[in-house]
Amino acid sequence: MEQPIEEWPYLDQEVLVPARSRKVCMTCHWFKHHAGPNCIPLLTCQLHQGLIAQGEHLTSRCQGWTDDMTRQRGWAPEVA
Repeated sequence: MEQPIEEWPYLDQEVLVPARSRKVCMTCHWFKHHAGPNCIPLLTCQLHQGLIAQGEHLTSRCQGWTDDMTRQRGWAPEVA
């Protein structure tokens, strides 16, 4: 049985490292956001099944960073 996203642990410095490029959590294929309790956004890493603290998604990444599949294929249906 899968653990609810709200109960996932927060990722720490052992997983997330500072990044100064576009290769940050927000641009990763594994990054997702969900409406949490009281509609407060929860930032998640599906690869590590962990929560990302607000702001860390803009300045950090992990070793598993992967380019988003739509960018890899060169097609973005939301702008077509």
